[in-house]
Amino acid sequence: MKNRMPHLASQRGLTLVELLVAMVIGLVVTLAVTSVVVMGEQHKRTTTGTNDANQSGNYLAYVFDRAIRSAGSGFAQAWNLGAFGCTLIVDRNGKQILPRADAFPAPFASVPQTLQLAPLLIDRPAEGSDVVIAMSGNAASGDIGRPIRSSAGADNVLRMSNTIGLSEGDIGIISREGVADCLIEQVKGDGAVFADAVGNETLPLGGLYYSTGSEAHSLTDLIDGGGAYFTTLGRAGANNVQFQMFSVNTSHALVSYDLMLTSGAVADPVADLDKKNQQMVSDGVIEMRALYGIDSTGDGVFDSWVAPSGEYAIDKMMASPAKMRQVIAVRVAMVVRSGTFEKEPISPEGIVLFGDLAEALHITVPIDDTGKHFRHRVVETTIPLRNMLLLPPS
Repeated sequence: MKNRMPHLASQRGLTLVELLVAMVIGLVVTLAVTSVVVMGEQHKRTTTGTNDANQSGNYLAYVFDRAIRSAGSGFAQAWNLGAFGCTLIVDRNGKQILPRADAFPAPFASVPQTLQLAPLLIDRPAEGSDVVIAMSGNAASGDIGRPIRSSAGADNVLRMSNTIGLSEGDIGIISREGVADCLIEQVKGDGAVFADAVGNETLPLGGLYYSTGSEAHSLTDLIDGGGAYFTTLGRAGANNVQFQMFSVNTSHALVSYDLMLTSGAVADPVADLDKKNQQMVSDGVIEMRALYGIDSTGDGVFDSWVAPSGEYAIDKMMASPAKMRQVIAVRVAMVVRSGTFEKEPISPEGIVLFGDLAEALHITVPIDDTGKHFRHRVVETTIPLRNMLLLPPS
């Protein structure tokens, strides 16, 4: 039979050229779609990293605000009772933890091993970030120092005007004007409800933070002869005695350190307590710097920003209660880095902190070649010390 449709046989399937053209078109479309997806994912990671850095910055500002704004709470009213500038003698389970027998752990190794009581101190080491030290308490019985009349027939019992509002476990500080040392002590009931004693006048000491004093000033020497005061700071286990340090470690994390070593078992050695009481606050922090806000005339009005160096270095500050009283605000600046590595360098070689102040206060934070591939944000916050602003004129 004669084929009446010869053209159909010649049109079956695709030629090799047509197949190659279709493959090329498909590859182009695939590449275009892949590029859009990759760019979208990259933008998403960049946005997420930037948002994380912003959230970290906001959280860091909150942490510093909470610690610094309350600095001096619990003992600021005792500024003229020998508290400001006194050498802190702190024992934990019969072992001295302040002054330190050796250096503080990194990144706090530059801080003097002998610390004096102060609402706020800033240590500026030769290298690395500053160290901010904030001390405060929040006792239910108030911040007013109570006179100690004498010892009450035993080395660990104080005779007070009254003990109303005090209870077992309370932590306080014994200071005396003109005496260099001050003792952190803890109230202990010893099985008796001391507040129900006749006259509410005896205060027994004991417990985890009981101290017999230093070689220069024993507890008995400090309280005998009159002029000593017991100022309540807070309560053991209530987390309201906050003696903390903040700095940035080599892993680019802001960490805090509890000077009272409240975490850990009673029998733990200091080396173990150092680890347990150093906590990470936030990662991605490249550097942290701080300035003192000074009221140099004593009128309660801010006068100037000064760096924690020279006359305001930590050793000079601790030696001068008058300088401690001048500090009414703190300005903290941090460089926070996102966690997203960018293909091309996007950050400058250096980031300037406190750029709106006098040039002598400027601090340039260098960014290395690897760091240039990350986005950075500067977080600056100014925090008033409300307890210092409430003090009467000098």
